[in-house]
Amino acid sequence: MRHIALTGNIAAGKSTVAALLADWGATVIDADRIVHQLQRRGTAVHATIVERFGPGVVAPDGELDRPALRAAVLADPNALASLNAIVHPAVRAERARLLADAQARGERVVVDDIPLLFEADDPAAFDGIILVDAPEAARRARLIRQRGLEPAVADRLLAAQMPASEKRARATWIIENYDDYAALERRARKVWEAITGD
Repeated sequence: MRHIALTGNIAAGKSTVAALLADWGATVIDADRIVHQLQRRGTAVHATIVERFGPGVVAPDGELDRPALRAAVLADPNALASLNAIVHPAVRAERARLLADAQARGERVVVDDIPLLFEADDPAAFDGIILVDAPEAARRARLIRQRGLEPAVADRLLAAQMPASEKRARATWIIENYDDYAALERRARKVWEAITGD
């Protein structure tokens, strides 16, 4: 089994590539999806976040108010570190469980979709690293247009991540996402073929 990490800065197109890899036969472990599951109302992670950040990060339905939590951590590096210390160990444990399940099933390729691979994980733990990258201006425009973020919030999110230039030097494969979907699909397919030998 080949265990591959997939990463990329916010709005680079990583989720689109993950969907393509899944269509072609990869088992995808999605760290963002795991985070959302672990942070649901009634979980230990949810309770710990509310204890640390207070009732202001809870929506009327009892779930986390994600914009409020995002605002709290973007404004304070110590708050971000606290949130990461709560969330990341639980995410790693769930990813390890899903990986073990995939190994037991005899899966051929497992792709761990990890946005903060270089910031919060061990790149050396993988057989290869795919980086999806797009120009910062394009990523900023996607955050504003597709996710409805205010420009100032988009700028803070972009600034909070490690520059893509540093990640590019450490990636095994780079998939550029600066034009249309068909071109992105062709580039992703070449990487898939390199991984599988197909």
